[in-house]
Amino acid sequence: MSETDFLVVGGRRLETAWHGPPPAEAPTLVFLHEGLGCVALWRDFPAMLAEATGCGALVYSRLGYGRSDPCDLPRPVRYMHDEGLTVLPELLEAAGIQECILVGHSDGGSIALIYAGGTPAAPLRGVICEAAHVVCEDITARSIQQAGVAYREGDLRPKLAKYHGGNVDCAFWGWHDAWLHPDFREWDLTEYLPDIGVPMLVLQGEDDPYGTGAQVEAIERGAGGEVEVLMLPECGHCPHLEQREATLGAMAAFVSRAFGEDRAAMGDRRRGGGRRAGR
Repeated sequence: MSETDFLVVGGRRLETAWHGPPPAEAPTLVFLHEGLGCVALWRDFPAMLAEATGCGALVYSRLGYGRSDPCDLPRPVRYMHDEGLTVLPELLEAAGIQECILVGHSDGGSIALIYAGGTPAAPLRGVICEAAHVVCEDITARSIQQAGVAYREGDLRPKLAKYHGGNVDCAFWGWHDAWLHPDFREWDLTEYLPDIGVPMLVLQGEDDPYGTGAQVEAIERGAGGEVEVLMLPECGHCPHLEQREATLGAMAAFVSRAFGEDRAAMGDRRRGGGRRAGR
């Protein structure tokens, strides 16, 4: 099954795409996009990971991105906190998610950490983070400043407009201006890490222009549960695009371990077996 639709969360429409079995039949992989991402910019990776694992996949565009409703600017410095603590729990409930693993890229990875460590997170069985941030580094601010130049003077705006349409300025400036706000220098998510008890897979490109291995070390040091780390050589900010096979293999193996024998049992159930998966 693959279906594009909308979910209403907090009275606003959020663009969604579903791949594979629905929540009543299998656990769900919930994809949280980067600061300039949306449903379409994940390309076919969610469908591939769903197929490789037998899970369903829910991909959504946050408010002000893709085909979702627009949002007001400026975004608050705590916009990722708002998403992880308020919007994401409501979205998972609205979607009927029973068991899930979050797959978060960049801002989406940070949101996943906030949700995992800052809410009861009842359906959560694991977290996968690509290029997530827990603090603001100088390299991040420099790269975002460069992106601003490319947006104003280069071809970045028309490239993004293909995916965000009328939301393009909302998506870009909401991200750019929040990260470069003076208060963002004090932005810090490490307080959420000790309360994350589910297993985590943390992926980081060794050549990521938006963050260094210090982000990975902070997550590994602070997390309350097991953390598996994969540093990818010759890889920048988008492991699922730049190191596709390695990323897909690592994520699929992690999902299998996170759900254990019950994951296989869920596959049997979809093929006609009678045992219900769950923890």
